[in-house]
Amino acid sequence: MQLPSQPKPASIFNIAVIVAALGYFVDIYDLLLFSIIRVPSLQSMGLTPEQITSDGESIISWQMAGLLLGGIIWGVMGDKKGRLSVLFGSIILYSLANIANGFVTTVGQYAAVRFIAGLGLAGELGAGITLVSELTPKEKRGVATSLVAGIGLTGAVVAFIMKENFDWRTCYFIGGGLGLLLLILRISVFESGMFHEVKKMQVQRGNFLMLFNNGDRFRRYIVSILIGLPTWFVIGVLVTFSKEFGEKMGIKEKIDSGKAIMFAYAAISVGDILIGFISQWFRSRKKALFLFYGITIIFMILFFTVLWDGSASAMYWICAGLGFGTGFWAIFVTMGAEQFGTNLRATAATTIPNMVRGLLALFILPLFKWLRGIDGVGYVNGGMYAAVILMIIAIIAGSMTKETFGKDLNYVEN
Repeated sequence: MQLPSQPKPASIFNIAVIVAALGYFVDIYDLLLFSIIRVPSLQSMGLTPEQITSDGESIISWQMAGLLLGGIIWGVMGDKKGRLSVLFGSIILYSLANIANGFVTTVGQYAAVRFIAGLGLAGELGAGITLVSELTPKEKRGVATSLVAGIGLTGAVVAFIMKENFDWRTCYFIGGGLGLLLLILRISVFESGMFHEVKKMQVQRGNFLMLFNNGDRFRRYIVSILIGLPTWFVIGVLVTFSKEFGEKMGIKEKIDSGKAIMFAYAAISVGDILIGFISQWFRSRKKALFLFYGITIIFMILFFTVLWDGSASAMYWICAGLGFGTGFWAIFVTMGAEQFGTNLRATAATTIPNMVRGLLALFILPLFKWLRGIDGVGYVNGGMYAAVILMIIAIIAGSMTKETFGKDLNYVEN
């Protein structure tokens, strides 16, 4: 069912895009902060190197579980109560959680607060992308959402700079403070006109179960999730645990996982902005997606082949290459928003990226642990086999997803 056309700002540099980009900047700062300060923060609690690895995996899994649950909660709220209500609510929750994170003294407290932070962080990206998608002309939508993601992802670079200059507890206080300051900017953003139109209609809004009660919708939803799997394998495994991979590969220099994340996210930011223009040039989301899949595969091969007895700098640059390849995150999230009608768009766009993040805890890390635990496989080969499996899944899903470039979003799901 089509909706009446809504007037949209001519420029992609409108207030919604700017505020969504700044919101995602704070989101990424807080989301990646644990991965960046994992080692020094857990060292300060007296953990051994083995505990830093195992407890670090546990804490990041709890954070991702929060993102998974939060994605459903905020997604449903975005379609029922409005996109802006999610942006306000989520940022208050994760800002306060990050301030609380500065006071934790045990691993259990750390995991609990990261879970709560994950719940809050889950709402930012999906609601922001949904709002920008609905407020931007369809011909410029891909570029606008890419700018949101590209600018936002530089939050990881700032998080590393903070880690280099401040105590880890102070880094959390800074993140919480940035979030609360962002609330002031939120006041200047208007609600989506499409959402206002849907509110007047007698249609179900934000019914999460609607994503599963129709075969075509269910297929669209599942493939939208699976095309994003390589992103959080790269960030959550290869880059976050680059220190451990480097040690197993015989790299003698000390590798700073936080620095590896900074290199990766600086490159992801460039990739995310570039893919919007490439998608515009190809006039296709799928062609741009597969181009970046190819780049990701090339750097995965380099990660598992050229780093043996290599250097820390080589690790950082390959992590940057991996990051650039996974710069398809912007198009992946945009495609998720474009696949569904206005009455389900926030639910889909918010749950899809958070399902991928949550699958780090539920599927990606368990797969990696299982593979590396097989006799004769080991840590590095386990990572390599996981990379092959996840890329195959993503490529198959990508081939099954529908092209959404230039799609009119003024419709509802029945």
